[in-house]
Amino acid sequence: MDVWLEKVRCKAAVIVLITVLICTLLPISVVNGGVGSSTNSQDSAIASLPSTNKLIVGYWHNFDNGSGYVRLRDVSTKFDVINVAFAEPTNGPRGGTIGFTPYQITPAELKADVQYLQSLGKKVIISIGGANGQVQLETAQARDQFVSSMKSIITTYGFDGLDIDFEGHSLYLNNGDSDFRTPTTPVITNLISAIRELHTHFGDSFMITMAPETFFVQVGYSFYGGTGTGADPRAGAYLPVIHAVRDILDWLQVQHYNSGPITALDGTYYTMGNADFHVAMADMVLTGFPVARNNERFFAPLRPDQVVVGLPANVNAGGGFTTVTEVHKALDYLYKGQTFGGRYVLRNPAGYANMRGLMTWSINWDRYNNFEFSTRHRAYLDALNVVPDTQAPSVPSQVRTTAVGTNNVSLAWQASTDNVGVTEYDIFEGVNKVGSTAGTSFAVQGLAPDTTYSFTVKARDRAGNVSAASTALAVKTGVVVPDPTPPTAPTNAVVSSTTATSIALTWTPSTDNIGVTGYTVSYGTSQVNVAAANATITELAANTTYTFTIVAKDAAGNQSTGTTIQATTSQAPSASDWKAGVSYKVNDEATFAGKVYVCRQPHTSLLGWEPPNVPALWRLK
Repeated sequence: MDVWLEKVRCKAAVIVLITVLICTLLPISVVNGGVGSSTNSQDSAIASLPSTNKLIVGYWHNFDNGSGYVRLRDVSTKFDVINVAFAEPTNGPRGGTIGFTPYQITPAELKADVQYLQSLGKKVIISIGGANGQVQLETAQARDQFVSSMKSIITTYGFDGLDIDFEGHSLYLNNGDSDFRTPTTPVITNLISAIRELHTHFGDSFMITMAPETFFVQVGYSFYGGTGTGADPRAGAYLPVIHAVRDILDWLQVQHYNSGPITALDGTYYTMGNADFHVAMADMVLTGFPVARNNERFFAPLRPDQVVVGLPANVNAGGGFTTVTEVHKALDYLYKGQTFGGRYVLRNPAGYANMRGLMTWSINWDRYNNFEFSTRHRAYLDALNVVPDTQAPSVPSQVRTTAVGTNNVSLAWQASTDNVGVTEYDIFEGVNKVGSTAGTSFAVQGLAPDTTYSFTVKARDRAGNVSAASTALAVKTGVVVPDPTPPTAPTNAVVSSTTATSIALTWTPSTDNIGVTGYTVSYGTSQVNVAAANATITELAANTTYTFTIVAKDAAGNQSTGTTIQATTSQAPSASDWKAGVSYKVNDEATFAGKVYVCRQPHTSLLGWEPPNVPALWRLK
């Protein structure tokens, strides 16, 4: 019977409908072929989703929260991908075992609904977690239970993939786990291992998607939880997971809602609910960014076809609802490079034509709102009609040096040509990428003296096509001439200002035969490195006297003698309890849950912006 059903699914639409009717009426064992039939389901005539398709992804409620219940098979056909929400832990957040029970219908009916949607070319994915489904895979045993239980759920219902929607405290970083490229925190490493095992088990057609909040991705640009610098340990905690599975990740659908203010790549805070916010947040994952602003730990961009923008379907669905008109302003800029006069400027002015589409929470709230989201956004995405560009740019030529130093090399080359225009050049030293630029020159820094390097350049167009590598250019860096002369000591050190938690110092700059590169300000067991003849030392204790020693440094590593100055911080202002609706200034203090927080950014507080929830606004004192 299974073979017969598979053949019928390959026929015309009328026969498909007859098949679905039969599947609904037949016993469970006949419809699904018994245990382990998910392979048949995934190998059947499920329409593929080419990377150029503009998708609408929606979450379907396996519960009723006031938005109304809709049968899975009755989901609007304007949705391409349906995320079934949610599979949740059955033995506590740390046990690892995940369960799923259909709401209001039987397992057999849900299986039939999944197969019906698949016969229409839809993908049906099981989503894990959500606001109430905390999952913490702290041990290998929990990881194994997670994998085993998810294999069972996916096999039983024939789901096309897995969506990771871990929220709350599911993911965090242990103190010292500061490099997203080599994570060590068990809840991170075990999740990565589990995702890869499930993908390997079900094959390349098995889909992997993620729906993190901005706090777990974009906040990682300003704060990273594992650095131990006072940031929430959850800040940026999705980054190591995304990085480790980017080769099998179908798309990332960051929730552009229920978010505090976020610092974008231009150093400006953006708040949700408008076109600027959506453009700025999407550009961060399309461009990449240095994690915790550390340029040596750069989170590489995702492909445009791996980026989906997550939005609430209406004002009831989540904070930060954005009108259709405002969303389309953002999409015109992101897809086509058509500006709308906002503050944020795209790093790629041509836009990202191959971005994947939109996600919404949720299908049920869209239906509650008379299908405004799916109807109007479907029409917009269908009108794009993007023709895929597969032509790679020409190879960069005439790669040459314009300057060679002891630890740097300046390169230049002849521009490449392309049918739609070159947007970026990637520079390689051997097999290692050392940087990117939109122009035709680049300075490679941080090289070793008296060493030969081999450089190549590749061109990239806005569709992501990459040229072949240029002819390799061998360059030898210069020899360092020893410099025994230290800088002169800093003089005339004065205290320019004080607060309860900071002291600002200035001094007369030092001089040196080859130039002063910076200064070190030491106090107690701590020190601060600055480039200019001034420094503001923060996170100090109130009403406390400190002794500061200032030392100048030159490029050869020579240090001057030190200049010492004493200064005392101001008396600490009394902190009052944090409240919503209060206008806070920089350095204002407020107590929350028995802890004192210091304001980073002027703002008027809102419910949901409690100090521990918005590290962009508050730091723990």
